[in-house]
Amino acid sequence: MNEFLARSLRRPDWRLFVPKLVTTLREGYGLSLLRHDAVAGLTVAIVALPLAMALAIASGATPAQGLVTAVVAGFLISALGGSRFQIGGPTGAFVVVVYGVIARYGYDGLVLATLMAGLMLIVAGLARFGTWIKYIPDAVVTGFTAGIAVIIFSSQIKDLFGLDMAEVPAEFLDKWHGFWLVRHTIDLTSVAIAAGALAIIVGLRRYAPKAPGFLVAVILASLIVALAGLPVDTIGSRFGGIPSSIPMPSLPAVSVDRIVELMPSAFTIAFLAGVESLLSAMVADGMTGRRHRSNGELVAQGIANSASALVGGLPATGAIARTATNIRSGARTPVAGILHAVFLLAFMLVAAPLASFIPLASLAAVLVIVAWNMSEIERFRQLMSAPLGDRLVLLTTFGLTILVDLTVAIEVGVVLAAVLFMHRMSEVVAIGQPGATIIEGDEDEDEAETRRAGGNGLEDLPPEIQVLQMRGPLFFGVANRLADVMDRIGTPPRVYIVRMRDVPLIDSSGAARFREFINHATRHNATVVVSGLQRMPRRTLIAMHILHPGDNVHLVSDFTAAVQLANRLIARKPIASKPPAAE
Repeated sequence: MNEFLARSLRRPDWRLFVPKLVTTLREGYGLSLLRHDAVAGLTVAIVALPLAMALAIASGATPAQGLVTAVVAGFLISALGGSRFQIGGPTGAFVVVVYGVIARYGYDGLVLATLMAGLMLIVAGLARFGTWIKYIPDAVVTGFTAGIAVIIFSSQIKDLFGLDMAEVPAEFLDKWHGFWLVRHTIDLTSVAIAAGALAIIVGLRRYAPKAPGFLVAVILASLIVALAGLPVDTIGSRFGGIPSSIPMPSLPAVSVDRIVELMPSAFTIAFLAGVESLLSAMVADGMTGRRHRSNGELVAQGIANSASALVGGLPATGAIARTATNIRSGARTPVAGILHAVFLLAFMLVAAPLASFIPLASLAAVLVIVAWNMSEIERFRQLMSAPLGDRLVLLTTFGLTILVDLTVAIEVGVVLAAVLFMHRMSEVVAIGQPGATIIEGDEDEDEAETRRAGGNGLEDLPPEIQVLQMRGPLFFGVANRLADVMDRIGTPPRVYIVRMRDVPLIDSSGAARFREFINHATRHNATVVVSGLQRMPRRTLIAMHILHPGDNVHLVSDFTAAVQLANRLIARKPIASKPPAAE
C-alpha cells in the first residue's frame, strides 16, 4: 500500500485531474450549448433551493448554511470536477453525520471536520483512490442509504406534527420514545400544512412531472401561512431569516487535540463525500454514455468541501437526484452546474427576506419525499432476492446505521462482505474452479477443441460478432471491468457472445453490472448470446429479475451452439438504418 501511494504521488498523470469544464471548452462552446445549460441550471436551482434549506435544518444547522453550501460547493464541484453533469451540494447522506458532529462538538467542530475531510479527499484523489469505489458492495451502499432515509424521516416527525418538544433526542429509539411522550401536543395546523405540501408534491410528480413540485409546495404553503396568519413555526420565527450574502472566509480554531478528536468524524465525511459523488458520477455515465474522471472528481470534492468549511457551510457531495434532473433538463456541459450555483446566489441576493415566511412543516414534507427516494424500496426488495450473504450484509448495514452509527455500519458491512467473499472463494477453490477475472477473447479448452474439430474458431467469426470471455467469480471487486471491456470494443457489434462456462458465481454487484451490459447492448440494437451459464449464476440472475431470455438475450449450452446461433441472427437481422439514440 505504501509503495502504491508513493508511486502514485511521485508520478501523477495530470490528465486524470483536468476538469471536464476544460475538456468541454476545448471542444468548442457556443450559444446553443449555453442555452441548453442555462435551462438545465435554472431547473436544478429550482429543485435545489428548498432542498438546501430543508437538509440544513434536518442536520441541525441553519437554512442559510445550506444555501451557502449549495452555492460555493456546487460552483466548485461543477467547475473543477471530473464529470460533465455532476451537481454538488448538501445531501441526505450527511444529515446523520452533521447532526451528530454539531451535537457533540458544536458548529466549530463541524467546520474543522469538514475542512479535514476536504484535505483527505484531495490526497485520496492524488493517490488515485477514485477507482477503489468498485470495492464497496451494492448491499453496503443500499443498506446505509436506506438506513439514512429512515433516520431522516424520523427527524422530521416533530415539524410534521408540530410537536411541542424542547429538544429532540439524538438516538433513534430515544427519539421515537420522546415523540410518544408528547403525542398529545400535536398541532393540527402543522399537520394540515405538511399533508397539503405532500399532496402537492406527489400530485405534481404524477400528473405534471416536469413541474418543480418541491418549490411549488413550499411557495403555496408560505403564501397560505403569511396571508392567513397561521400560528406555525417558520424559518423566520426559528432562525430569523437568511442573509443576503456569502460570509467571508475564516479559519476555525485548530489544535492537535481538536484534530485528534474530530478525526473519526472527518473520515466519515470524506468517505461519504467520496462514495456518493462517485456513485452519482457513475449514474450520470449510465444515463449519457460518458465517462467521468474519478480521481479528478475526488480532488474537486476535496476543494469544494474545504471552501465550504471556510465560508461557514456544510459538507457537500454529488447529489444523484439533482444530477439526474440536470441531465434530463438538457445539460450539455459543467456550465449547467455552475449556472445552478449562480441562480441560487441570485436568490440569496434578491429574495432572501421572503424565505422568512416558509413554514417548517412544508420543508418537513419535502424531506419526507427525499427520505422516500433515498430508501430505494425497489432496489432493497431486489437485493432481498440476492444470495443469503448479500442479504445478511444489507440487513446488517441497514440495522447498524439506524441503531448504532453510520461509521460502524459501513465498517462492519464492508468487513462482512469481504469475509463472505473469502468464504465463497474457498468453496470455489475446493471444487477446482479457476479464479481469473474478466478478459476479452481468451481461448479455453472448449474453443481449442472446436478449432481442432474444424469448427468455427475466433478467426472465422465475422466482425458483426464479438466474443467476451468471463472467468472466475463476477463479484463487486471485478464487476466494473465489464464496462472497461465495452469501452475497448469501440463500435458495438450486432451480436455479443458472452462465454460464462468458467463463472462459478455472481453476487448482487456483478448482477447489476451484467444488467447494465445487457441494457447497453439493447440500446445499440445488439443481441446477447450467453453460453455455458452455470446453475448458481443462472439462479441469481433469474431471482434478481435480470436475465429475461427473449429477442435480445439467448441462452445456449456451449460456445459452438453460440456461434451457430450468432451466425443465424446476423444472417436474418437487418443492419440498423440509423445509429441508436445517445445514451
